[in-house]
Amino acid sequence: MNNLFNQYGYLVLFVGLFSESLAIPFPGELAMAISGHMSSLGNFHIPLIIFYSYVGAIVGTTVTYYIGFKLGIPFLERYGKYVFLNQTRLAKVTSWFGKYGNKLILISYFVPGLRHFTGYVSGVLKVRLRTFIILDFIGGLVWVLAYVMIGKIFGPNIEQLLHVAAKYFTASMLILAAVVVLVVLFKKNKKRISGWIQAKSRSKQNSDKEQD
Repeated sequence: MNNLFNQYGYLVLFVGLFSESLAIPFPGELAMAISGHMSSLGNFHIPLIIFYSYVGAIVGTTVTYYIGFKLGIPFLERYGKYVFLNQTRLAKVTSWFGKYGNKLILISYFVPGLRHFTGYVSGVLKVRLRTFIILDFIGGLVWVLAYVMIGKIFGPNIEQLLHVAAKYFTASMLILAAVVVLVVLFKKNKKRISGWIQAKSRSKQNSDKEQD
């Protein structure tokens, strides 16, 4: 990565983040973090790092949205395997959209294995272009700012920090999912739980009366 930056400068960020948005393998978070660290050494400038990273990411996702919108599921089922979007993964991401709606676009940048396919699936599902642009552009900006600043602040410990961040992000998502499930179950069984509590309360009152 350092050699690439030395040879091609900011272009690495634009091409790399653009390619990653197309689901072509590229370590986007690591590249932004390294460039953020290099800015503290005077090699790069933060505004330009953010600009090239952000433009590369959102142009890439917009292209994938257009591909999905214009060519649809048959095209992705036939050629998606070339960008690691096989039928199983396509069905999985589509089901996530069914569960969580368009807000999935907003957080997709922070979910490894999801941001690469969100544009394609958003296009296939005919998400309104305005909605996609607003959510995707906001999510992309927050993502870029987060990883560039991680690199600038934490410097040489970037790689270890990214591993820790990924580990705890996954754990926090699992906890959040568990909380959501509990809330949904509670709402569905609210009347039943309320009746059970009332029955227990009446039973306790009757027991107290008998003791008196």
